[in-house]
Amino acid sequence: MRPGDLRDWLAAVEATGELRTVRGAHWHLEIGALCELDYRLPTPWALLFDDIPDYPRGRRVLAGAAASPARLGLTLRLGPDHSTLDLIQALRGQLTRWAARAAEFAPREVADGPVLEHVYEGDAVDLTAFPAPFWHEGDGGRYIGTGGLLLTRDPETGWINGGTYRMQLLDRNRLGLFALTGKHARIHLDKYAALQEPCPVVVSLGHDPLFALLGGIEVPYGVSELAYAGAIAGEPVEVLRSPLTRLPLPARAEIVAEGFVYPGDTAPEGPYGEFHGYYSAAEAPQPVIHVKRLLHRRDPILLGSPPGRPPHDYSYWASILRSAVVFDALVEAGVPDVRAVWQHPCGGARMLLVVSIRQRYPGHARQAGHVAAQCRGGGQVGRYVIVVDEDIDPTDLEQVMWAVATRSDPVRDIDLIRRAWGSQVDPQFVTLPEGGLTNTRAIIDACRPWEFRDVFPPVVGASPELLARVRARWGALLGLGQ
Repeated sequence: MRPGDLRDWLAAVEATGELRTVRGAHWHLEIGALCELDYRLPTPWALLFDDIPDYPRGRRVLAGAAASPARLGLTLRLGPDHSTLDLIQALRGQLTRWAARAAEFAPREVADGPVLEHVYEGDAVDLTAFPAPFWHEGDGGRYIGTGGLLLTRDPETGWINGGTYRMQLLDRNRLGLFALTGKHARIHLDKYAALQEPCPVVVSLGHDPLFALLGGIEVPYGVSELAYAGAIAGEPVEVLRSPLTRLPLPARAEIVAEGFVYPGDTAPEGPYGEFHGYYSAAEAPQPVIHVKRLLHRRDPILLGSPPGRPPHDYSYWASILRSAVVFDALVEAGVPDVRAVWQHPCGGARMLLVVSIRQRYPGHARQAGHVAAQCRGGGQVGRYVIVVDEDIDPTDLEQVMWAVATRSDPVRDIDLIRRAWGSQVDPQFVTLPEGGLTNTRAIIDACRPWEFRDVFPPVVGASPELLARVRARWGALLGLGQ
């Protein structure tokens, strides 16, 4: 699969049998509701919507791209034959290695690419030509940017960042951009505003889902997501050099819009159903992208990635990738014997983080909890960090809460971090200091107390050897198989 090419990716996914084409679903709410039903399945399908009312055949929308182990494995070029636990293990340290190699895979400029099949400029630009869905009943409008990639350049260093931010379709040539304080794109926008200069931007709206994955996790500051994608794929991303913005244009993208954000220019944006399952940002003024140039392939495919109450479009892959980011950060910080990390989907892959360790010294559990709460991947919009012993599976909430209930004491084992990095999309933003820009974290030490670990009561349960013998003899009676 060539990095950036959605059609290569679709061919690979179709071979797995996990792609379904849906014809005739309406862009107003029906596509969003079908996606919601799909995400609740044990293994959601990748859904490709075509024959969308009000649009010609071939103007398509893809959703649920990486919502299964096989499709996430394919997207990360790890292959389709992985379980969730396999993927977590395969990613241990891998994100750090990819980041370290990113400089070897800088984007490669090419003279031509499929995205140049149709080019429009000035008054000919019309973003309403694409079937941007009205995803949720309470949304403030249609959102064309949910699985997109926004490219911006740091005016001081020249570093090009790619991030996934929600973008509301305001009219033919304007997009409302929601980029939170502290996010890399927002830092770039603020720098241009301080210079009183327009910020050039490029938006890819349909592409290899790898772009959306990297735009949605905490890639290290200064590392280009396009180069990172090249490191994962093992070959550079092909790009065109824009004569308008001087930014790279993904040559194999489906739809690319480019233009400018002008200092102080804002418009009402939202509300929008967010990753934690609540509506947020009710028509608050946000920056506006003025699109000056539009490029797309023949029969373009818009990549949709609508959030909502978990499980949603990206809760699965975000949990796995953010877990890997936190795991690497703990190791890099010198925390020993980290056994597993899991950002729970039910917390939107941000608000409930569990770390499993093998305790080595007094304070080890607290150290792991505090580092996880503030590191890259755990720093923003967190709420609870729970640290458990190595005998607890952090992906199993029943085991985690059993450890909390039996191994922690509310007075002794809960630490609070006040005025941590919050977010305006926090569902409790109206109750929090500074309008949600800061929040409070709870770190729960649910490990056996260090000083009593040798006398703490042993766990009740048959040994693995006994269970294996009994299963072999009686498992068929219970329908357990072998």
